[in-house]
Amino acid sequence: MALILDSLYDALKAAGASDEQARTAARDVAAYDNRLSHIDRDLSLLKWMVGAVIAVQLGTFWMQWQVVGRLSGIEARITATEASAVVDRFSLADDF
Repeated sequence: MALILDSLYDALKAAGASDEQARTAARDVAAYDNRLSHIDRDLSLLKWMVGAVIAVQLGTFWMQWQVVGRLSGIEARITATEASAVVDRFSLADDF
């Protein structure tokens, strides 16, 4: 059985609508209202989901920024390590 809005039904009856027309109109509006509340609940859930995704994305950007800040130091250490490996290789070649 469909939900019916009593206040709308009473107003339509007072305005002179027939019983069946008033009942049908009140059911249609109630169904529409029910549908809107369902959409509102879904939209609320979607807002929370988007908020969570934005928070995770901001955390990811922050972590990437930290890595970019450390790249110059890492590059300097790798260059020093490669240079020392080349020097060691040449010093080993001189020993023979």
